[in-house]
Amino acid sequence: MSQDHLDARRRQILDGARSCFARHGYEGATVRRLEEATGLSRGAIFHHFRDKESLFLALAEDDVLRMTEVVAEQGLVQVMRELLSTTPSGGGGEALNPADWLGTRLEVSRRLRTDLEFRSRWAERSQQLTVATRERLLRQREAGNLRDDVDVEVLTGFLELVLEGLVSHLAMGLPADDMDPVLDLVEETVRRHRRSS
Repeated sequence: MSQDHLDARRRQILDGARSCFARHGYEGATVRRLEEATGLSRGAIFHHFRDKESLFLALAEDDVLRMTEVVAEQGLVQVMRELLSTTPSGGGGEALNPADWLGTRLEVSRRLRTDLEFRSRWAERSQQLTVATRERLLRQREAGNLRDDVDVEVLTGFLELVLEGLVSHLAMGLPADDMDPVLDLVEETVRRHRRSS
């Protein structure tokens, strides 16, 4: 098989698994359900991924990579906007279905609370998003667009906390259609305000 074919097969597995994990959770995503969601046999799935844990971690890493690309180009608030939208644009990766992304994100959060081994494996992956956010904020500060009275580390933590709050808001099934003004306020909070003379 060519590398292109292997890459396409891996993408097919990740896309199917994403919707399966979002719909059924980690435990409910049985091998049979993964086969149905991907349209592939267990042999084909586990040829690419050692086990379900590796598949889930690869899926979560894939989402972090896509989010990191968006953060690098447009900032963490744009990730939040895309989470609220039905047709995300992105930094070069394929569009994420917000409902599937949210399901994966919630499952990651649950596993972080309950699975110490997963937490240690996940820590280094999630750091990529923090680094991308910090670097974007530093570039914005150098360009004169970011407030300079608050440390970049504090602003990074603030934006990550807002993201987690938004994920919790959506997880509770609360309305998302009134969040744009909230995200506008978040952006305004980190911007540098020019004083008129």
